[in-house]
Amino acid sequence: MSRIGKQPIDIPAGVTITVGDKEITVAGPKGQLLVPVQPNTKTVVEGNVATVTRSDDEPKSRAWHGLQRALLNNAVVGVTSGYEKKLEINGVGFRLSGGGQEIEMALGFSHPVKYKAPEGVQLTTNKMEITVSGIDKQKVGQVAAEIRSLKKPEPYKGKGIKYADEVIIRKAGKAGKK
Repeated sequence: MSRIGKQPIDIPAGVTITVGDKEITVAGPKGQLLVPVQPNTKTVVEGNVATVTRSDDEPKSRAWHGLQRALLNNAVVGVTSGYEKKLEINGVGFRLSGGGQEIEMALGFSHPVKYKAPEGVQLTTNKMEITVSGIDKQKVGQVAAEIRSLKKPEPYKGKGIKYADEVIIRKAGKAGKK
């Protein structure tokens, strides 16, 4: 049995889960998310606990079982507390401005780089730090990855955009002649 899929999902107060044929609707204080129903899985909501079961023991069904439970749990956490990722900008002459849905960055190119976030994702800036927040875990992670890809950190001086908890392994520079 799937170790992830068999764990029950606790539903906090204020969150409602409606199971449909093609998708599951999770509504909470921060908003509403739709989770697609995976094949060969069944979601049952009893009281304040949701459980996911599967119809057979095929390898694909076991994979979908764990995926369905993980997606549903991510949606419940998203509509209650939300998700956020922090990015840091390091480098001489690098600047950051804006907030809300759009930010503008000077990253050492000949022109400023503008990034517009999709619907449902908020960008906040504080000096040289960007906070990406929202209720959809996948969207928040995707936006953070897209912003990081604009100027990845380089291994010699660490200049670029990195996650706040990311460790950049530094390389030694050129060795002088003796």
